[in-house]
Amino acid sequence: MTPKNKTTALLLCIFLGGVSAHRFYVGKTGSAILQIVTCGGLGVWLIIDLINIIRGEFTDKDGNKLVQS
Repeated sequence: MTPKNKTTALLLCIFLGGVSAHRFYVGKTGSAILQIVTCGGLGVWLIIDLINIIRGEFTDKDGNKLVQS
C-alpha cells in the first residue's frame, strides 16, 4: 500500500468527516462504516480522529503513520 498523506487526511476529516472520508482514504473501511452509522460517535470519534491526525498519531490500515508532504 502506498503511503498516505497527512495533509490529505486532515482536509478530508475537516470537510468530509461526516461521511468518514478520511478513514476510507487510509483503508479503514470497517471503522469508517461504523463511524457513519454512529454519526461519528456523536462527533466525539471525529474530534479524536482530527486531533490524532494533527498530532501525527493517525495510522493507515496497516499501522503505518501518515507521511507529511
